[in-house]
Amino acid sequence: MGGNFPIQLISFLRNSEQKHLDLWSKVGRYGGKWFSWDDMGALNTGKFFGEYRHSVDDKGRLTIPSHWRPQVDSEENNFLALGSLTERSVTVYPPKMIEQLYERFSQISMGDQKGQRAIRRIMASAHNFSCDKQGRINLNDKLIQYAGLGKSVVLLGEASKFVIYDEALYEELAQKDADVEDLAEIAKDFGF
Repeated sequence: MGGNFPIQLISFLRNSEQKHLDLWSKVGRYGGKWFSWDDMGALNTGKFFGEYRHSVDDKGRLTIPSHWRPQVDSEENNFLALGSLTERSVTVYPPKMIEQLYERFSQISMGDQKGQRAIRRIMASAHNFSCDKQGRINLNDKLIQYAGLGKSVVLLGEASKFVIYDEALYEELAQKDADVEDLAEIAKDFGF
């Protein structure tokens, strides 16, 4: 089977009983739509795993891992970066997550002052960008300063998005996490 097993499995599933699989793709968790074959078109878009160390150049450009990159001319080549409200980092959302964020924001009533203030605060630091042909993204100065990003950064995949940390800060956070959290208990809570 080798390293292409997931691709072979998807190919097999696509070729078998498509009618029945299409029906099951509409059921999903809690009765909602979990996935469709259309969502699985680009295997490298919207699935971010791993930890990578890269450098930021003088123009604020950062190369992202090759398997995280969309095709340059694709509709999927549109990212949104937001400063985290809970720690000094930048969270980067792919197109599918951007649509979900916009949908959630649109559901907050105009009369909800607390909700509207939160949206303003979140979107004030927002930065929309694309990946260039060399696989680089360009962070604006506001986000770089907000997150305290130096020349060396860590990109941490969080399944549906990725987070950018200054390398020194990330090392501090990783040490605190190692000291405090019982990963076995957390894994159990997630069903691993």
